[in-house]
Amino acid sequence: MTTVGIDAVEIWAGKCKLDLPGTFAPAKDEDPDKYRKGLGLENSSFPDVYEDIVTMGANAAKRLMEREGLEPDDIGRIDVATESAFDNSKPVSTYIAGCLEEVYEDDFHHANKGERKFACIAGTQSIDDAYNWIKAGRNRGRSALVVATDTALYARGSSGEATQGAGAVAMLISEDPDLVELSTEQGYGSADETDFLKPNQQFPSVDGKRSMQVYLARMREAVEDFESVAWDMHPEDFTYIPFHTPFPGMVRKAGLLGYRHMIRDTEIEDDLAGEIGRQPREGEYEDWDAYEAAIRDYMDELKGTDRYQAWYADTIDPTLSIAREVGNWYTGSVHVARASALKAAAEQGRELAGEKLLVGSYGSGAQAEIHAETVADGWKEEIAQLNIDDQLEQRYDLDFEEYEQIHDVHNHDMTVDVEEFTTPEGEFVFAGRGRMNERLYEYVE
Repeated sequence: MTTVGIDAVEIWAGKCKLDLPGTFAPAKDEDPDKYRKGLGLENSSFPDVYEDIVTMGANAAKRLMEREGLEPDDIGRIDVATESAFDNSKPVSTYIAGCLEEVYEDDFHHANKGERKFACIAGTQSIDDAYNWIKAGRNRGRSALVVATDTALYARGSSGEATQGAGAVAMLISEDPDLVELSTEQGYGSADETDFLKPNQQFPSVDGKRSMQVYLARMREAVEDFESVAWDMHPEDFTYIPFHTPFPGMVRKAGLLGYRHMIRDTEIEDDLAGEIGRQPREGEYEDWDAYEAAIRDYMDELKGTDRYQAWYADTIDPTLSIAREVGNWYTGSVHVARASALKAAAEQGRELAGEKLLVGSYGSGAQAEIHAETVADGWKEEIAQLNIDDQLEQRYDLDFEEYEQIHDVHNHDMTVDVEEFTTPEGEFVFAGRGRMNERLYEYVE
Protein backbone atom coordinates (compact mmCIF):
# COMPACT_ATOMS: atom_id res chain seq x y z
CA MET A 1 0.00 0.00 0.00
CA THR A 2 1.29 3.45 -0.92
CA THR A 3 2.25 5.54 2.09
CA VAL A 4 1.31 9.22 2.40
CA GLY A 5 2.80 11.81 4.66
CA ILE A 6 4.96 14.89 4.99
CA ASP A 7 7.68 14.86 2.34
CA ALA A 8 9.40 18.13 3.30
CA VAL A 9 8.99 21.05 5.69
CA GLU A 10 10.15 24.65 5.74
CA ILE A 11 9.86 27.30 8.46
CA TRP A 12 9.79 31.10 8.16
CA ALA A 13 9.98 33.15 11.35
CA GLY A 14 8.97 36.79 11.71
CA LYS A 15 12.11 38.91 11.39
CA CYS A 16 11.80 40.76 14.70
CA LYS A 17 12.00 39.41 18.22
CA LEU A 18 10.97 40.55 21.69
CA ASP A 19 13.09 39.38 24.63
CA LEU A 20 10.47 38.44 27.21
CA PRO A 21 12.58 38.18 30.40
CA GLY A 22 14.98 40.97 29.38
CA THR A 23 12.71 43.56 27.71
CA PHE A 24 9.03 42.71 28.26
CA ALA A 25 9.22 41.78 31.96
CA PRO A 26 11.03 44.98 33.08
CA ALA A 27 8.59 47.14 31.10
CA LYS A 28 5.72 45.38 32.87
CA ASP A 29 7.53 45.52 36.24
CA GLU A 30 7.29 41.74 36.51
CA ASP A 31 9.61 38.90 37.50
CA PRO A 32 11.48 37.55 34.43
CA ASP A 33 10.98 34.02 35.76
CA LYS A 34 7.26 34.41 35.13
CA TYR A 35 8.13 34.09 31.45
CA ARG A 36 11.27 31.97 31.48
CA LYS A 37 10.14 29.37 34.04
CA GLY A 38 6.37 29.80 34.23
CA LEU A 39 5.46 30.08 30.55
CA GLY A 40 8.71 28.49 29.39
CA LEU A 41 9.44 31.30 26.90
CA GLU A 42 12.57 33.31 26.12
CA ASN A 43 11.56 35.32 23.05
CA SER A 44 8.61 36.02 20.78
CA SER A 45 8.84 36.48 17.02
CA PHE A 46 7.09 39.36 15.24
CA PRO A 47 6.68 40.30 11.58
CA ASP A 48 8.51 43.38 10.40
CA VAL A 49 6.54 46.25 8.83
CA TYR A 50 6.61 44.63 5.36
CA GLU A 51 5.70 41.14 6.59
CA ASP A 52 2.34 39.47 7.16
CA ILE A 53 0.74 36.02 6.94
CA VAL A 54 0.97 36.06 3.14
CA THR A 55 4.65 37.00 2.90
CA MET A 56 5.69 34.56 5.63
CA GLY A 57 3.69 31.73 4.05
CA ALA A 58 4.87 32.51 0.52
CA ASN A 59 8.51 32.77 1.60
CA ALA A 60 8.35 29.42 3.38
CA ALA A 61 6.63 27.83 0.36
CA LYS A 62 9.12 29.29 -2.11
CA ARG A 63 12.11 28.02 -0.19
CA LEU A 64 10.54 24.58 0.13
CA MET A 65 9.75 24.37 -3.59
CA GLU A 66 13.21 25.57 -4.61
CA ARG A 67 15.12 23.07 -2.51
CA GLU A 68 12.82 20.23 -3.57
CA GLY A 69 13.19 21.15 -7.25
CA LEU A 70 9.43 21.62 -7.71
CA GLU A 71 7.51 23.51 -10.37
CA PRO A 72 3.88 24.69 -10.18
CA ASP A 73 2.73 21.65 -12.20
CA ASP A 74 3.96 19.42 -9.37
CA ILE A 75 1.44 20.97 -6.95
CA GLY A 76 -2.21 19.91 -7.22
CA ARG A 77 -3.59 21.82 -4.24
CA ILE A 78 -2.58 24.67 -1.96
CA ASP A 79 -4.25 24.73 1.45
CA VAL A 80 -3.60 27.53 3.89
CA ALA A 81 -4.45 27.16 7.57
CA THR A 82 -4.73 30.39 9.52
CA GLU A 83 -6.74 32.16 12.16
CA SER A 84 -5.22 35.52 11.17
CA ALA A 85 -7.02 35.95 7.85
CA PHE A 86 -7.91 39.48 6.74
CA ASP A 87 -10.60 38.64 4.17
CA ASN A 88 -13.88 36.80 4.73
CA SER A 89 -14.12 35.67 1.10
CA LYS A 90 -10.78 35.52 -0.72
CA PRO A 91 -8.54 32.81 0.78
CA VAL A 92 -4.94 33.45 1.72
CA SER A 93 -3.93 30.55 -0.56
CA THR A 94 -4.77 32.66 -3.64
CA TYR A 95 -2.48 35.44 -2.41
CA ILE A 96 0.33 32.96 -1.77
CA ALA A 97 -0.13 31.35 -5.19
CA GLY A 98 -0.06 34.82 -6.74
CA CYS A 99 3.21 35.60 -4.98
CA LEU A 100 4.80 32.35 -6.19
CA GLU A 101 3.67 33.02 -9.74
CA GLU A 102 5.85 36.15 -9.70
CA VAL A 103 8.97 33.98 -9.54
CA TYR A 104 7.91 30.94 -11.61
CA GLU A 105 7.32 30.89 -15.35
CA ASP A 106 4.29 28.61 -14.98
CA ASP A 107 1.18 29.15 -12.85
CA PHE A 108 -1.01 27.35 -10.33
CA HIS A 109 -4.24 27.76 -12.27
CA HIS A 110 -4.97 24.02 -12.11
CA ALA A 111 -4.26 23.67 -8.39
CA ASN A 112 -7.18 23.51 -5.96
CA LYS A 113 -6.85 26.29 -3.37
CA GLY A 114 -8.56 26.75 -0.04
CA GLU A 115 -8.35 28.09 3.48
CA ARG A 116 -8.95 26.12 6.67
CA LYS A 117 -10.16 27.62 9.93
CA PHE A 118 -10.48 25.88 13.26
CA ALA A 119 -8.17 27.82 15.52
CA CYS A 120 -4.77 26.14 15.94
CA ILE A 121 -5.81 22.69 14.71
CA ALA A 122 -6.47 23.89 11.15
CA GLY A 123 -2.93 23.08 10.00
CA THR A 124 -3.38 19.43 10.94
CA GLN A 125 -6.84 19.41 9.36
CA SER A 126 -5.30 20.72 6.12
CA ILE A 127 -2.81 17.85 6.20
CA ASP A 128 -5.73 15.46 6.72
CA ASP A 129 -7.47 16.94 3.67
CA ALA A 130 -4.35 16.50 1.56
CA TYR A 131 -3.89 12.92 2.83
CA ASN A 132 -7.45 12.01 1.89
CA TRP A 133 -7.12 13.70 -1.52
CA ILE A 134 -4.05 11.62 -2.32
CA LYS A 135 -5.45 8.38 -0.90
CA ALA A 136 -8.61 8.87 -2.97
CA GLY A 137 -6.50 8.93 -6.12
CA ARG A 138 -7.57 12.44 -7.10
CA ASN A 139 -4.09 13.96 -7.07
CA ARG A 140 -2.95 12.81 -10.59
CA GLY A 141 0.49 12.07 -9.16
CA ARG A 142 0.84 15.58 -7.76
CA SER A 143 1.61 16.73 -4.22
CA ALA A 144 -0.22 19.12 -1.91
CA LEU A 145 1.28 22.25 -0.41
CA VAL A 146 0.00 22.96 3.10
CA VAL A 147 0.91 26.30 4.66
CA ALA A 148 0.17 27.14 8.29
CA THR A 149 0.72 30.87 8.79
CA ASP A 150 -0.32 33.19 11.59
CA THR A 151 0.41 36.41 13.40
CA ALA A 152 -0.71 35.67 16.94
CA LEU A 153 -1.35 39.09 18.43
CA TYR A 154 -3.23 39.84 21.65
CA ALA A 155 -4.52 43.16 22.90
CA ARG A 156 -1.81 45.02 24.76
CA GLY A 157 -2.13 44.50 28.49
CA SER A 158 -4.06 41.25 28.08
CA SER A 159 -3.11 38.00 29.81
CA GLY A 160 -2.06 36.38 26.53
CA GLU A 161 0.25 39.16 25.40
CA ALA A 162 3.43 37.36 26.44
CA THR A 163 2.59 34.29 24.32
CA GLN A 164 2.46 36.17 21.00
CA GLY A 165 4.37 35.05 17.93
CA ALA A 166 4.42 35.11 14.15
CA GLY A 167 5.65 32.71 11.51
CA ALA A 168 4.77 30.15 8.88
CA VAL A 169 5.33 26.44 8.29
CA ALA A 170 5.11 25.07 4.75
CA MET A 171 4.72 21.31 4.28
CA LEU A 172 4.71 19.14 1.18
CA ILE A 173 2.26 16.23 1.42
CA SER A 174 3.13 13.42 -0.97
CA GLU A 175 3.15 9.71 -1.65
CA ASP A 176 6.19 7.82 -0.30
CA PRO A 177 7.27 10.78 1.87
CA ASP A 178 10.84 11.47 2.94
CA LEU A 179 10.03 12.94 6.37
CA VAL A 180 7.15 11.14 8.14
CA GLU A 181 4.39 8.73 7.13
CA LEU A 182 0.95 9.50 8.59
CA SER A 183 -1.07 6.83 10.37
CA THR A 184 -4.48 5.86 9.04
CA GLU A 185 -5.82 5.85 12.60
CA GLN A 186 -6.84 9.13 14.22
CA GLY A 187 -8.50 10.04 17.49
CA TYR A 188 -10.69 13.06 18.15
CA GLY A 189 -12.01 14.97 21.13
CA SER A 190 -14.40 17.78 20.24
CA ALA A 191 -17.00 19.94 21.99
CA ASP A 192 -18.71 23.31 21.62
CA GLU A 193 -16.57 25.54 23.84
CA THR A 194 -15.97 29.27 24.29
CA ASP A 195 -12.48 29.13 25.76
CA PHE A 196 -10.91 31.31 23.04
CA LEU A 197 -12.66 33.06 20.16
CA LYS A 198 -12.59 36.09 17.86
CA PRO A 199 -16.18 37.12 17.07
CA ASN A 200 -15.52 39.55 14.18
CA GLN A 201 -12.46 40.90 15.94
CA GLN A 202 -8.72 40.57 15.44
CA PHE A 203 -7.62 40.11 19.03
CA PRO A 204 -8.96 37.05 20.84
CA SER A 205 -11.29 36.93 23.79
CA VAL A 206 -9.72 34.37 26.13
CA ASP A 207 -10.74 32.62 29.30
CA GLY A 208 -7.22 31.49 30.16
CA LYS A 209 -8.00 29.06 32.97
CA ARG A 210 -10.91 27.56 31.05
CA SER A 211 -8.80 27.26 27.91
CA MET A 212 -6.20 25.15 29.70
CA GLN A 213 -8.91 22.89 31.12
CA VAL A 214 -10.54 22.46 27.71
CA TYR A 215 -7.18 21.76 26.03
CA LEU A 216 -6.44 18.95 28.46
CA ALA A 217 -9.98 17.54 28.39
CA ARG A 218 -10.12 17.37 24.60
CA MET A 219 -6.64 15.86 24.45
CA ARG A 220 -7.71 13.12 26.87
CA GLU A 221 -10.76 12.35 24.74
CA ALA A 222 -8.65 12.23 21.58
CA VAL A 223 -6.17 9.83 23.20
CA GLU A 224 -8.98 7.52 24.28
CA ASP A 225 -10.55 7.69 20.81
CA PHE A 226 -7.22 6.93 19.13
CA GLU A 227 -6.67 3.91 21.35
CA SER A 228 -10.14 2.61 20.47
CA VAL A 229 -9.10 2.24 16.80
CA ALA A 230 -5.33 1.77 17.11
CA TRP A 231 -3.71 0.24 20.21
CA ASP A 232 -3.28 0.85 23.92
CA MET A 233 -0.31 3.13 24.00
CA HIS A 234 2.81 2.75 26.12
CA PRO A 235 5.41 5.48 26.83
CA GLU A 236 8.07 3.47 25.01
CA ASP A 237 6.02 3.37 21.79
CA PHE A 238 7.06 6.88 20.77
CA THR A 239 10.42 8.56 20.42
CA TYR A 240 8.87 12.03 20.53
CA ILE A 241 5.43 13.45 21.28
CA PRO A 242 4.93 16.89 19.69
CA PHE A 243 1.95 18.75 21.16
CA HIS A 244 0.24 21.96 20.15
CA THR A 245 2.32 24.51 22.05
CA PRO A 246 0.61 27.79 22.91
CA PHE A 247 3.46 28.05 25.40
CA PRO A 248 5.77 25.31 26.74
CA GLY A 249 4.23 25.48 30.22
CA MET A 250 0.98 24.11 28.77
CA VAL A 251 2.81 21.14 27.27
CA ARG A 252 4.27 20.28 30.67
CA LYS A 253 0.72 19.68 31.87
CA ALA A 254 -0.29 17.72 28.77
CA GLY A 255 2.82 15.55 28.94
CA LEU A 256 2.16 14.60 32.55
CA LEU A 257 -1.47 13.69 31.83
CA GLY A 258 -0.45 11.62 28.83
CA TYR A 259 2.23 9.75 30.76
CA ARG A 260 -0.16 8.93 33.60
CA HIS A 261 -2.65 7.55 31.11
CA MET A 262 -0.10 5.44 29.26
CA ILE A 263 1.47 3.82 32.36
CA ARG A 264 -1.86 2.76 33.85
CA ASP A 265 -1.93 -1.04 34.35
CA THR A 266 1.64 -1.40 33.05
CA GLU A 267 4.92 -2.51 34.54
CA ILE A 268 5.85 1.16 34.94
CA GLU A 269 2.95 1.75 37.31
CA ASP A 270 3.98 -1.42 39.16
CA ASP A 271 7.60 -0.24 39.40
CA LEU A 272 6.57 3.17 40.74
CA ALA A 273 4.03 1.80 43.21
CA GLY A 274 6.61 1.36 45.96
CA GLU A 275 7.65 5.00 45.58
CA ILE A 276 4.35 6.86 45.06
CA GLY A 277 1.64 4.19 45.26
CA ARG A 278 -0.67 3.06 42.48
CA GLN A 279 -2.95 5.35 40.52
CA PRO A 280 -6.30 6.04 42.16
CA ARG A 281 -9.26 4.18 40.62
CA GLU A 282 -12.62 5.89 40.47
CA GLY A 283 -14.41 2.99 42.17
CA GLU A 284 -12.27 3.44 45.28
CA TYR A 285 -13.86 6.82 46.11
CA GLU A 286 -17.31 7.87 47.26
CA ASP A 287 -17.63 10.81 44.89
CA TRP A 288 -15.98 12.39 41.88
CA ASP A 289 -14.45 15.31 43.80
CA ALA A 290 -12.59 12.96 46.12
CA TYR A 291 -11.35 10.93 43.16
CA GLU A 292 -10.13 14.04 41.34
CA ALA A 293 -8.31 15.24 44.45
CA ALA A 294 -6.56 11.87 44.72
CA ILE A 295 -5.57 12.03 41.05
CA ARG A 296 -4.06 15.50 41.53
CA ASP A 297 -2.06 14.28 44.51
CA TYR A 298 -0.83 11.27 42.53
CA MET A 299 0.23 13.44 39.61
CA ASP A 300 2.14 15.77 41.91
CA GLU A 301 4.07 12.74 43.14
CA LEU A 302 4.50 11.28 39.64
CA LYS A 303 5.92 14.56 38.31
CA GLY A 304 8.75 14.37 40.82
CA THR A 305 9.89 10.83 40.02
CA ASP A 306 13.20 10.27 38.24
CA ARG A 307 11.49 7.96 35.77
CA TYR A 308 8.95 10.53 34.63
CA GLN A 309 11.49 13.34 34.47
CA ALA A 310 13.82 11.23 32.32
CA TRP A 311 10.95 10.34 29.97
CA TYR A 312 9.88 13.99 29.70
CA ALA A 313 13.46 15.13 29.01
CA ASP A 314 13.83 12.59 26.20
CA THR A 315 10.35 12.58 24.66
CA ILE A 316 8.75 16.00 25.21
CA ASP A 317 11.42 18.60 25.95
CA PRO A 318 13.14 18.36 22.52
CA THR A 319 9.86 19.39 20.87
CA LEU A 320 9.93 22.77 22.65
CA SER A 321 13.30 24.30 21.75
CA ILE A 322 12.04 26.41 18.82
CA ALA A 323 8.81 27.37 20.59
CA ARG A 324 10.82 28.87 23.46
CA GLU A 325 12.34 31.30 20.96
CA VAL A 326 9.29 32.21 18.85
CA GLY A 327 6.13 32.02 20.97
CA ASN A 328 2.79 30.75 19.71
CA TRP A 329 2.26 30.36 15.96
CA TYR A 330 -1.33 29.13 16.25
CA THR A 331 -1.85 26.79 13.25
CA GLY A 332 1.88 26.21 12.86
CA SER A 333 2.56 25.45 16.51
CA VAL A 334 2.40 21.65 16.54
CA HIS A 335 4.30 21.50 13.25
CA VAL A 336 7.08 23.62 14.72
CA ALA A 337 7.15 21.13 17.61
CA ARG A 338 7.60 18.20 15.20
CA ALA A 339 10.41 19.98 13.36
CA SER A 340 12.05 20.90 16.66
CA ALA A 341 12.12 17.25 17.77
CA LEU A 342 13.53 15.95 14.49
CA LYS A 343 16.09 18.76 14.43
CA ALA A 344 17.24 17.81 17.93
CA ALA A 345 17.57 14.17 16.89
CA ALA A 346 19.64 15.07 13.85
CA GLU A 347 21.94 17.25 15.95
CA GLN A 348 22.42 14.35 18.37
CA GLY A 349 23.20 11.94 15.51
CA ARG A 350 20.22 9.71 16.29
CA GLU A 351 18.87 7.22 13.80
CA LEU A 352 15.09 7.57 13.77
CA ALA A 353 13.94 5.86 10.57
CA GLY A 354 11.08 3.52 11.43
CA GLU A 355 10.48 5.04 14.87
CA LYS A 356 7.17 6.62 15.84
CA LEU A 357 5.95 10.05 16.85
CA LEU A 358 2.62 10.74 18.53
CA VAL A 359 1.25 14.11 17.41
CA GLY A 360 -1.29 15.96 19.54
CA SER A 361 -3.01 18.86 17.76
CA TYR A 362 -5.54 21.20 19.33
CA GLY A 363 -7.76 24.11 18.34
CA SER A 364 -9.86 26.20 20.69
CA GLY A 365 -13.57 26.08 20.23
CA ALA A 366 -12.66 23.15 20.64
CA GLN A 367 -11.09 20.06 19.09
CA ALA A 368 -8.06 17.85 19.60
CA GLU A 369 -6.66 15.25 17.21
CA ILE A 370 -4.20 12.46 17.97
CA HIS A 371 -2.40 10.49 15.28
CA ALA A 372 0.85 8.58 14.92
CA GLU A 373 3.65 9.20 12.44
CA THR A 374 6.45 6.89 11.33
CA VAL A 375 9.78 8.54 10.59
CA ALA A 376 10.83 7.95 6.97
CA ASP A 377 14.28 7.00 5.68
CA GLY A 378 15.04 10.44 4.26
CA TRP A 379 14.17 12.43 7.39
CA LYS A 380 17.70 13.50 8.27
CA GLU A 381 18.46 14.95 4.84
CA GLU A 382 15.21 16.90 4.88
CA ILE A 383 15.66 18.33 8.37
CA ALA A 384 19.27 19.26 7.64
CA GLN A 385 18.01 21.79 5.08
CA LEU A 386 16.19 23.92 7.65
CA ASN A 387 17.89 27.24 8.39
CA ILE A 388 15.75 28.21 11.36
CA ASP A 389 18.78 28.72 13.63
CA ASP A 390 20.18 31.34 11.24
CA GLN A 391 16.79 33.04 11.02
CA LEU A 392 16.45 33.29 14.78
CA GLU A 393 20.00 34.57 15.17
CA GLN A 394 19.47 37.31 12.56
CA ARG A 395 16.23 38.74 13.98
CA TYR A 396 16.08 42.38 14.96
CA ASP A 397 15.92 42.75 18.76
CA LEU A 398 13.07 45.15 19.55
CA ASP A 399 13.09 47.46 22.52
CA PHE A 400 9.73 47.93 24.25
CA GLU A 401 8.79 51.12 22.39
CA GLU A 402 9.60 49.44 19.08
CA TYR A 403 7.52 46.43 20.09
CA GLU A 404 4.55 48.73 20.64
CA GLN A 405 5.10 50.24 17.20
CA ILE A 406 5.18 46.81 15.54
CA HIS A 407 2.05 45.82 17.42
CA ASP A 408 0.31 48.93 16.09
CA VAL A 409 1.47 48.23 12.52
CA HIS A 410 -0.21 44.83 12.56
CA ASN A 411 -3.34 46.01 14.36
CA HIS A 412 -6.01 45.97 11.64
CA ASP A 413 -7.82 48.89 13.28
CA MET A 414 -4.83 51.22 13.12
CA THR A 415 -2.93 52.99 10.38
CA VAL A 416 0.54 54.01 11.46
CA ASP A 417 3.70 55.01 9.64
CA VAL A 418 6.65 53.06 11.01
CA GLU A 419 10.01 52.52 9.33
CA GLU A 420 11.03 48.92 8.71
CA PHE A 421 13.55 47.47 11.14
CA THR A 422 15.24 45.06 8.73
CA THR A 423 16.06 45.13 5.02
CA PRO A 424 14.22 42.60 2.85
CA GLU A 425 16.32 40.55 0.47
CA GLY A 426 15.27 37.61 -1.71
CA GLU A 427 11.74 37.53 -0.31
CA PHE A 428 8.14 38.56 -0.82
CA VAL A 429 7.01 41.78 0.87
CA PHE A 430 3.76 43.65 1.42
CA ALA A 431 3.63 46.50 -1.10
CA GLY A 432 0.43 48.40 -0.30
CA ARG A 433 -3.20 48.14 -1.36
CA GLY A 434 -4.99 48.03 -4.67
CA ARG A 435 -8.15 49.65 -6.03
CA MET A 436 -10.49 47.25 -4.16
CA ASN A 437 -8.48 47.49 -0.93
CA GLU A 438 -6.79 44.18 -1.70
CA ARG A 439 -3.27 43.61 -0.44
CA LEU A 440 -0.48 43.83 -2.97
CA TYR A 441 2.81 41.96 -2.85
CA GLU A 442 6.10 42.02 -4.70
CA TYR A 443 9.34 40.05 -4.72
CA VAL A 444 12.46 41.89 -3.59
CA GLU A 445 15.70 40.53 -5.05
